[in-house]
Amino acid sequence: MKQHEVLANGVRYAYLEAGSGPLVLLLHGYPDNARSWEHQLDALAAAGYRAVAPFMRGYAPTEAPAGAFYDRATLAKDVTSLAEALVGETPFYLVGQDWGAAISYGVLGAFGARVRRAVILAVPHPVQVGRTLRRSPKHAVRSFHWFLFQLPWLPEALLRARDFAFIEFLWWLWSPAYGDRAHVAEIKRMMAQPGVLEATLSYYRAMFQASYRDPALRETYEKLDRPIEVPTLVLCGSADMRGQMLAGQADLFAGPYEWAIVPGAGHFLHREKPDEVNERILGWLRRES
Repeated sequence: MKQHEVLANGVRYAYLEAGSGPLVLLLHGYPDNARSWEHQLDALAAAGYRAVAPFMRGYAPTEAPAGAFYDRATLAKDVTSLAEALVGETPFYLVGQDWGAAISYGVLGAFGARVRRAVILAVPHPVQVGRTLRRSPKHAVRSFHWFLFQLPWLPEALLRARDFAFIEFLWWLWSPAYGDRAHVAEIKRMMAQPGVLEATLSYYRAMFQASYRDPALRETYEKLDRPIEVPTLVLCGSADMRGQMLAGQADLFAGPYEWAIVPGAGHFLHREKPDEVNERILGWLRRES
């Protein structure tokens, strides 16, 4: 596994890479970074793929440019620009978890012709999440941090307190069998670097606040939630209540859609149950239609 850099959509992206062959992009979530995919990078490389896990926009060592946008349209464009920088116009495979999942749904909706097959982890389609939050208080409570992060200055102060203890709290809350302390310690060190905390919060603020979205990408933004034609597999851990939403989102797919629950796993299922998740990812990627 090696680390490289490339310019994508005007941002200097850092990424981890292993193997050679068809490109598989692995998009991490929050609070996390590209090293979250260490088990998948090795497995995909061994199976004959070129596995690339970028540190997403604003997550050091990728740049966090002052005044940059972090909305889903900008992030989807980042992904397609990154793929173009790596393999040109050749279609690629896409895997995303948490925010990487939300970004992936947008890529599939707006730029689906670029993707061969996709695997989404831990997060339902944003449209399905919105439908569920409007009628389910327990799911609204599960997403409390979305609303907390809309506030000015308070989230920054809360996250910095006690050496970013809130970051470790989120991992424990979302993965009940939490034992990833070394990895989370690295995440906390990353969050302390200049600009990172503000950039990662901007992902959430752009969900609800139009001022955080690039007005030049309005047309792209409107395409993000189009019916998905790319064959897509969605996985959730059995300890992650978001798995309850997967059966009800089939109407958001115009192409093949399957979902499954990974027993004994929480939100970070790719790290908690890497062997089973790797088997499911590889099985789906090999099922070319």
